Amino acid sequence: MPDRRLPVRPNLDQLKHQAKDLLRLIRSGDPVAVEELKKYHPQQVEPNCARLADAQLVLARSYEAPSWPRLVLACELIDAIWCNDVETVRELMLKHPQLLHENAGIRNNNWGPPMSYAANLGRDRIVEMLHGLGATDHHHALGRAALQSKIATARMLHELVGAPPPPADALGGPAYTLSVPGTAFMFELGARVRDENGERLAPVDVVLETDSRNPSAKHQILEMFVEHGLELPDTPTMALHRGRIDLLEKHLRSDRGLLRRTFTHQEIYPPELGCHDEVLATHGTPLAGTTLLHMCVDYDEMEIARWLLDRGMDVDAKAAVDNGAFGGHSALFATVVSQPNFWMNYKGLPQDAPFARLLLDQGADPNARASLRKQLHPGYDEDTMHEYRDVTPLSWGQQFHKKVFVSQPAMRLIAERGGHD
Repeated sequence: MPDRRLPVRPNLDQLKHQAKDLLRLIRSGDPVAVEELKKYHPQQVEPNCARLADAQLVLARSYEAPSWPRLVLACELIDAIWCNDVETVRELMLKHPQLLHENAGIRNNNWGPPMSYAANLGRDRIVEMLHGLGATDHHHALGRAALQSKIATARMLHELVGAPPPPADALGGPAYTLSVPGTAFMFELGARVRDENGERLAPVDVVLETDSRNPSAKHQILEMFVEHGLELPDTPTMALHRGRIDLLEKHLRSDRGLLRRTFTHQEIYPPELGCHDEVLATHGTPLAGTTLLHMCVDYDEMEIARWLLDRGMDVDAKAAVDNGAFGGHSALFATVVSQPNFWMNYKGLPQDAPFARLLLDQGADPNARASLRKQLHPGYDEDTMHEYRDVTPLSWGQQFHKKVFVSQPAMRLIAERGGHD
């Protein structure tokens, strides 16, 4: 039974409702709720005798808080930081001084103790106040501010700790969020792309594998790495990652079969740059053995996709088929399940399907068939390998096990063009 995780900004009213719902389930004898009662309550409590205070304690401990009041305190503290309420944060710190060094969100998550949490949001007055009270997480707070592009906050923190040189991994945080300002700031402080022994420090693997999707920022960060002395492979896939149509033109002139080529996972995610396997390199529809057009869809590279099609690329070009008979999918499959779709759904962004529209307008087959298998990054709390045999783009989306990756607008467009499951 997995522990619960607080969201970045927990809602106390929702937690109160959760406690009441849990109490109802415990009293009704729900096996999962009763098991939670046994696991998290320090005493033996008969389910039919449980009270709201028991359910609140169980819920709090499932969130790794020692008690319900401590969970409430976390909500009050985080809410005050979000609201930039300096006085309330100060009062909470003076009344509960241990909070200064504990994780604001209880569990040891990346947002960190109160000063780091405030740095994520650029709450400079709160950062300064917590510094005055004796907070010690300055380096973590600085990294979080740079990661979130809160450069004024990062600069202030850098001065508060005596302006030290950046650590070897200083570029990693901004790389994960594709923060151009954060990357530029770290270079301003003296971050290096290689150490004194010539070993690579620039986190190219993070830039390529992050679940973030921002083509322009990705291009700029990779070019900053190059400007500061890092050499990147001269390959078509890296040209695409860099957004360099000029380099793709050069590759096309020297390789007339480029538009028909498929690329291995290692060619898309070079191990020599620190890249990992297919699970840790976050993407939607599998990219191993695909074409440049498939890559464009998952990396939101519309300009390059148009360039490829204008140069005569087959809109139905298929991925390679592996020894298990998986693969053979066209780029249209990637419009249905992709990393950009995740952010569209997760953040509630406008629902649109520009790549599906582009490919269908170019004559993509809405009823192409392929067999695929997919295991998501463990960070999505679902890391089981799933197999899908002989699916169309529509049935791929209908059957996919994590619906937040699925584009309903793309599926509607495909259905309108005659697609079926």
